[in-house]
Amino acid sequence: MSVNSENPYLSVGELAKRGGVTVSAIHFYESKGLLRSHRNSANQRRFHRQELRLLSYIKVAQTIGLSLSEIKEAFSAIENKDSPKPSDWRKLGKSWDKLLTEKLRLIEKMKTQLGFCIGCGCLSLKDCPLRNPDDYLAKEGAGPRLLLP
Repeated sequence: MSVNSENPYLSVGELAKRGGVTVSAIHFYESKGLLRSHRNSANQRRFHRQELRLLSYIKVAQTIGLSLSEIKEAFSAIENKDSPKPSDWRKLGKSWDKLLTEKLRLIEKMKTQLGFCIGCGCLSLKDCPLRNPDDYLAKEGAGPRLLLP
């Protein structure tokens, strides 16, 4: 399948191939409002080439652990959806600053505590009298209480 670089629109298969995802992933992202298409005169779905950039953001964001709702919220920063300007992309990136900083903080915290109990309660009664005496973290709720807020 060859892609004509002069044509501003891609078929779903072309977008999937260029984006390195499956066609079903394209349909899924579109159903979630992350990608946009239109129908041509033959009623075939077509995606503007700029959707490749959005698809790239989706893939990278998912790889670093962002949820689809976080990605969609960031995409709302793009004011001119038909022809995003460089300022729109900068605004999108800035909208992730706080979120990514929080994720980096959690990653660093986990990295330093990987060899220790992280407050999940699985070993705290016998093996963790200093970090979680009398399993006090259980009162705060389930899960890794020392890592999560």
